[in-house]
Amino acid sequence: MNDKLRSLTKVTQSFGGVSVAAAALVTLGLMAISVVDIEPGQAAVRINRVTGEQAAVTTPGWTVRLPFIHTVHVLDAAPHTFSMQGDQEIDEMHVQQLTVRASDGSNFHFEDTTIIFQLRPQDAVTTVRDSGPGDGFLTWLRPYVRSILRDEFGRESTIDVSDPTTYEAATQRAKDRLNEVLNPHGISVSQLVTPRPKFNDAYEHAIEERNALGNQEQVIKSNLDRAGTERERRLAEVDQEQNHQIQERRAALESDLAKAVTSQAQAKREADTYHIEKIATGQAALSAAEGTATQLEGELEAKYLARKSEIDAFRSQPVERVMEKLATRLQNVTIHIEPYASDATPSRVSVEGLQQ
Repeated sequence: MNDKLRSLTKVTQSFGGVSVAAAALVTLGLMAISVVDIEPGQAAVRINRVTGEQAAVTTPGWTVRLPFIHTVHVLDAAPHTFSMQGDQEIDEMHVQQLTVRASDGSNFHFEDTTIIFQLRPQDAVTTVRDSGPGDGFLTWLRPYVRSILRDEFGRESTIDVSDPTTYEAATQRAKDRLNEVLNPHGISVSQLVTPRPKFNDAYEHAIEERNALGNQEQVIKSNLDRAGTERERRLAEVDQEQNHQIQERRAALESDLAKAVTSQAQAKREADTYHIEKIATGQAALSAAEGTATQLEGELEAKYLARKSEIDAFRSQPVERVMEKLATRLQNVTIHIEPYASDATPSRVSVEGLQQ
């Protein structure tokens, strides 16, 4: 009986071990089908079959997918290349080279045109709706690229498009238009690479000659700029020398001016001193003259008064004054008087030897 119990226990333990292993395998299987690994450079769309909800998965890592409820579509969000090269079409992503008719009627082509694009992870739902799951979105470029590039580059003439700055502007316009039509489908063009356009041999030769002339023009401009710089340098040197001479001349003139001002000041001082001395001398002479004049005026006044008194005396005593004057005149005269018998009563006297 004990042996039977032991055997039953062993069988039970063996069955329990198998059940645990089976449960573990089932758990691992459920986990494998319930989780989707989104790698870097990928995006996904998770669809809820019950509610119809669609959600974009943009973060790399594990995404839960419940069996029979969720469906997850993984999309390639890494950059892709659409190439236009050669004379034959290889596949959807490698087509013939781009040929453009310019605005002036000439033709040119690009030997290798490359468009780098990728899925916009945040628009993965739109991409799956418009293109289906998988790589269906890659086919959206072919209907638009050739027509848009021909349209934008065809606006330029062959002369304009041979200028790199011009076809770079056309490249940017083409890129913008591509994004306008592709962004609504969840696709973004990140780069449009176009090499220099090619023309026929004659036009290529003309372009080379034009570029050579352009290079010569640049050399001439460079020489002109260098000559202009040299001219400016020489003018600066001449200006510097002239300024130096002007400064020296100005310093000499200022020195001469200072000497002249000093001489002028000294001459003015001497002139002022001479003027003061002359004024003092003149004033002294004037004072002396005024004193002399006053003295002469007094003397003349005295003489005038003496004469006036004499005249007045002549007027009042004429005979006496005449005799007085006659006596003065005859003061040194000797008068000899002899009696004249013939005239006992003389009425006149004859005077001889009277000196005037």
